[in-house]
Amino acid sequence: MLDSAKSYDDTQKTKLAIDIGGTFTDFALEHRGQIFTAKVLTTPQAPEQAVLAGMASILATSGIEAQEVDLLIHGTTLATNAIIERKGARTALVTTEGFRDVLAMRNESRYDQYDLNIVLPEPLVPRHLRFTVPERLDHLGRVLRPLDEQAVRDLIPRLRQEEVESIAVGFLHAFVNSAHERRVAELLAEAMPDVPISLSSEVSPEMREWERFSTTAANAYVQPMMARYLRRLERGMREMGLHAPIFLMLSGGKLTTIETACRFPIRLVESGPAGGAIFSATIAREAGLERVLSFDMGGTTAKVCLIDDFKPQTSRSFEVARIGRLRKGSGLPLRIPVIEMVEIGAGGGSIASVDPLGRVAVGPESAGAAPGPASYGRGGIAPTVTDSNLLLGRYDAAAFAGGTIVLDAEAARRALDEHIGARLELSSGMAALAVVEIVDEAMANAGRVHAIEAGTALAGRTLIAFGGGGPVHATRIAEKMGMDRVLVPNGAGVGSAIGFLRAPVGYEVVRSLYQRLNALDLAAVNALLEDMAREASEAVAAGAFGAETVQTRIATMRYVGQGHEILVALPVRPLVAEDAAAIMRDYETAYARFYDRPVPGSEVEVLSYIVTVETEAPLPPPPDAAAKAYTAQAETSRVVRDSASGVESVWPIFNRFALEPGAMMRGPAIIAENETSTLLGPSWQAAVTAQGWLSLTRATSELT
Repeated sequence: MLDSAKSYDDTQKTKLAIDIGGTFTDFALEHRGQIFTAKVLTTPQAPEQAVLAGMASILATSGIEAQEVDLLIHGTTLATNAIIERKGARTALVTTEGFRDVLAMRNESRYDQYDLNIVLPEPLVPRHLRFTVPERLDHLGRVLRPLDEQAVRDLIPRLRQEEVESIAVGFLHAFVNSAHERRVAELLAEAMPDVPISLSSEVSPEMREWERFSTTAANAYVQPMMARYLRRLERGMREMGLHAPIFLMLSGGKLTTIETACRFPIRLVESGPAGGAIFSATIAREAGLERVLSFDMGGTTAKVCLIDDFKPQTSRSFEVARIGRLRKGSGLPLRIPVIEMVEIGAGGGSIASVDPLGRVAVGPESAGAAPGPASYGRGGIAPTVTDSNLLLGRYDAAAFAGGTIVLDAEAARRALDEHIGARLELSSGMAALAVVEIVDEAMANAGRVHAIEAGTALAGRTLIAFGGGGPVHATRIAEKMGMDRVLVPNGAGVGSAIGFLRAPVGYEVVRSLYQRLNALDLAAVNALLEDMAREASEAVAAGAFGAETVQTRIATMRYVGQGHEILVALPVRPLVAEDAAAIMRDYETAYARFYDRPVPGSEVEVLSYIVTVETEAPLPPPPDAAAKAYTAQAETSRVVRDSASGVESVWPIFNRFALEPGAMMRGPAIIAENETSTLLGPSWQAAVTAQGWLSLTRATSELT
């Protein structure tokens, strides 16, 4: 249980957040100024089993009845995993005649132009399940060739013969005029009512057919599995007595209804990591830290995210299932709102091996929850990061994951000796050190790459570490990235779940309406924006609990003839003729930020509009007065091998729950808590802040 009396959420609603990861399922329950947390192993074959079991456990621990919960928030990596592991539905694509191979041709770019044997990801829909029908619209949505409805009907026997489980429909220029797609959906639904249908004009109503078709195909690919899972989960929760609305975390950091999630599950692909970014952003705002790097390390993956001015960086595009590690263009593109981050296969369950060149390699394969690391005693035989940390003395075998799992050190030793030590002639301890150093360098490199791609620097930033493995690796990774301060908040082990509790209830609507800026049809634009605002507001109302909402309106614009758009904010009111000049100035200012200077005399076109409605985040409370500093006393000690030097020595162990604000510690040391441990390297020192957070600084820096 965490003391969250400092929380500035004044709704006093009882909220339960659940985050399914590849290895653990995390829980955070907020009730009357307290947060209760729990962590259980994920059940991959039936994820709802772990959710329902953990939910029953945390309700019993907190003394809360299921019917007392006012809002349940859920995030999951199931959609992402289904795409990566190619375990989705048997999906067909119906598209415009002549465009059968858009998914395979992509945009003809190569993520490595010098690789003669380059491998690109296979489309989720194989060629024999991609069908075409005669129809054609122009770029303004005008009908050039009417839809051949008989051709659609003729597809139905073939779809049945192929035992298709889900259908994606993507027509050329359907983002401007969806009439043909909607008619196809009507014809198919009449004949195949049990087969879900995803329309590109609903899933991703934006230009660029490859990205739009890819996103729609991915949505169709995961829709049956996700809808079944969410409905099973909802049924199980209702049987437990939960009457609260169930909201799902979106990849863009907002919450949506379970009905919307069932229709558009592709928007959930990064829901867990998005919760972690919101968690970091909330901490950054409360701490007044304007430049932060969020570091979330779980059992399967690690995620890094830049946060500036208390907001995570966002994007309107995303790649999943990349073939090339950290290589843009090597994955399947998705056009959905996402929080911009880098995710790599470097978690506690990441499997270590020796490659043919005699080098230690870690991940991206993971032991997951089943069988798990060798030390779990559940049948795993390959060495993992968790096994290595255990042999280095970083974990208490009897208290791992709050005591829910008793680790087997001898099993970890055997795995490391057999797969690493014997091949490299290393002791088990040095083999473990090699694994940890490799994974730390991989995570540090991911942070460096992310900063370079964003055009920023890591120096001067604070690393906010959370997740089950984040605080364990944080100081070493900070050293590698040239950072001098680490912050470990309360509840770090289940940070993403706590982030769900802080996420706004929000909804985004995207629609296309092509016009030149100097000839806007204001009546059409205003009618469209009002309709979009109404749709978004209705979606938010169910979970806002009467809270104030904020609306934003954005236009995607570009110079005529250019290939990419720039987002420009619009006033939240009906547009008038005089607004065109102000919008043009804002566009040129935004353009100059990206490309140095605008292009005088060039016409500008507006392609689409984005309307977002979300609950307004309350302001943080004023900071408490600094607590009086005192030197903390360790409760026990353990032999630990230092990552940087490889030297073994006795490290004091502090119980985090026994530390009061103002407590000070010098490394080397371990600060243990239920869901994680914080390593304080020899060159680091720590202080407990007024909020109860751990503030870690290099010994050469002034302790704060």
